[in-house]
Amino acid sequence: MTIRHFLQFSDFTADEHRWLFQRAAEIKRKFKNYEKYHPLADRTLAMIFEKASTRTRVSFEAGMYQLGGSVVHLTTGDSQLGRAEPIEDSAKVISRMVDLVMIRTFGQDKIERFAEHSRVPVINGLTNEFHPCQILADLFTFLEHRGLDAQGRIDPRALEGRVVAWVGDGNNMANTWLQAAELLGFTVHLSTPSGYEVNQDVAGLRSADSYKVFADPMEACQGADLVTTDVWTSMGFEAENEERRKAFANWCVDAEMMRVARPDALFMHCLPAHRGEEVQAEVIDGPQSVVWDEAENRMHVQKALMEYLLLGRVTD
Repeated sequence: MTIRHFLQFSDFTADEHRWLFQRAAEIKRKFKNYEKYHPLADRTLAMIFEKASTRTRVSFEAGMYQLGGSVVHLTTGDSQLGRAEPIEDSAKVISRMVDLVMIRTFGQDKIERFAEHSRVPVINGLTNEFHPCQILADLFTFLEHRGLDAQGRIDPRALEGRVVAWVGDGNNMANTWLQAAELLGFTVHLSTPSGYEVNQDVAGLRSADSYKVFADPMEACQGADLVTTDVWTSMGFEAENEERRKAFANWCVDAEMMRVARPDALFMHCLPAHRGEEVQAEVIDGPQSVVWDEAENRMHVQKALMEYLLLGRVTD
């Protein structure tokens, strides 16, 4: 089978993403019913971390074990990507010993260079530019709550025509939301402080038709089906923390923003969250918040992704 990588959301077609949502629902159903499902028995996932993580490590590691596979965990000191050994050489060596590689690092260029020389699929666990696995989980979570058909099954086309309000930094999450909107037919209302806008060239969009920019975050939230945000200071930008606190002061998602969204609007946050900064406690801990489902669903969509990259479209 042709080697496929998942380095950014746009690496897959809309049809492939819809398949992953439906497959994730079936894999999650098996998990909840304690049905043993080991399609990746004797397969090994290498996880390479240059950026620390809780959710990424637990979701990938637990997910691979649940699929019957095994995991090799490498940190910055273990892997030496691009330092003691060129990235290209590391890719050639590691990919001869495992079946799948997940990398969580800084620059997108590192993961792209690794994938270019890998003999196995490579998954982006997060880079400064993109976070595709998180948006997979977010969209799947939205479909679970607002996208079921009459038989209670996920309808991936229920995303079409929806409005997602992104309030905060024009970071890797925002870039990936914009890619997803362009592919899957929904609109992103984007509101960032001046100087922290999304770079359309980095996001790699063909046009600006799938998003609208708002200077006022309250206006961005009006009529939204989903309101979502992220920390104000992403990993690697800690030196800007105080400057960002001042710049983002009006971009804290609060109850008033949720009130101008649709009555059944959901709130999401990729976590970890700082209550009182990017989101008020009454929102993230309130009835519209689905952040805990969202966190769990990282594992289920990633299981569907790993299965797809290694086995193609499995039906059972």
